[in-house]
Amino acid sequence: MSSLLVDNIGELVTNLAGGGEGGPLGIRRRAALLVEAGEVAWVGPARDAPAADRRIDAEGAAVLPGFVDSHAHLVFAGDRAAEFAARMAGQPYTGGGIRTTVGATRAATDDELRVTVRRLRGEALRQGTTTIEIKSGYGLTVADEARSLRIAAEVTPETTFLGAHVVPTEYADRPDDYVGLVCGPMLAAAAPHARWIDVFCERGAFDIDHARAILACGQAVGLGVRVHANQLGPGPGVQLGVELGAASVDHCTHLSDADLDALASTRMDWTSGTETTTVATLLPGAEFSTRSPYPDARRLLDAGVTVALATDCNPGSSYTSSMPFCVALAVREMRMTPAEAVWAATAGGARALRRDDVGVLRPGARADLIILDAPSHLHLAYRPGVPLIRQVLHNGVPQCRP
Repeated sequence: MSSLLVDNIGELVTNLAGGGEGGPLGIRRRAALLVEAGEVAWVGPARDAPAADRRIDAEGAAVLPGFVDSHAHLVFAGDRAAEFAARMAGQPYTGGGIRTTVGATRAATDDELRVTVRRLRGEALRQGTTTIEIKSGYGLTVADEARSLRIAAEVTPETTFLGAHVVPTEYADRPDDYVGLVCGPMLAAAAPHARWIDVFCERGAFDIDHARAILACGQAVGLGVRVHANQLGPGPGVQLGVELGAASVDHCTHLSDADLDALASTRMDWTSGTETTTVATLLPGAEFSTRSPYPDARRLLDAGVTVALATDCNPGSSYTSSMPFCVALAVREMRMTPAEAVWAATAGGARALRRDDVGVLRPGARADLIILDAPSHLHLAYRPGVPLIRQVLHNGVPQCRP
């Protein structure tokens, strides 16, 4: 069994509470890390590093867990650059452009969709994203939702059925019938290719009754729950997600005190080992692209809510695959510290996917890590827009340099 030593690490972010210098990042200085069989086998001081078959010299740079992007929409066709330009000229974002992408996606071939997914997945990997969740939601027919998930599953195990993205045009006057389709034939076709189910619980999309019915049907066939919630305005999505034990409620731009209390009340039940935490996943790329108010991450963090960051990569409201960009936005616009933002983009994303094998660097975790062209994680926010990802290891395998 071949081994690989990443040595001469100036700053190692482990995300282990109480480890290293303490704090959320568990930083170790002058460290090394051994990889065997795609997993982290040892972490410790560089002076104590074991022998290995191969060696990567980090040259004093910072090493972090790979980013965990827990919210992305990569299966689509078409382009909505004109819509973006209109927003920059003052047109408000309403979510209506989703139907434009639905039409283009339905008309695309499997291979055309596959090319887009692989291009964006590669783009994200070069920027340090080693784990990514991908949703359906631009097909909105039984066949198109199933094929979207099959194609997504070619590049990630974290696939989400989002047949309840919007009500398609052909069902505009029959939303109850569309909910019946989502809960019946569409779910049956999609579930074998999905780990999660999601609903856009928002004005202009799905109300609380429809959202609850759809999510309950997904739970009944073994899918975990995620919710698009409180993006365009106040609404019931966050509290519905908490009620149903969702792993994550995403966007969380407009939160009432009751929403905040509901999120803060979720926790790990250490007695039974049951995970009941509902993570608030914030998507600052969407606010950047729509000129909308940013979520108040400081308010969430101060209340003890677990926060994740993700890209929301999609062709309409957040066409970025860059987690470093989202980290910088979170620090500048959402009052997160650099350490909080890095944790949210790694360990936070892992919690939003209910994973304990990614987002951390400890023995037994997946050997997903990034080497920065910088001495510290601080540079991800300090030097926004600069390509700081020097090297990516995914499952212990060095990827092509950016």
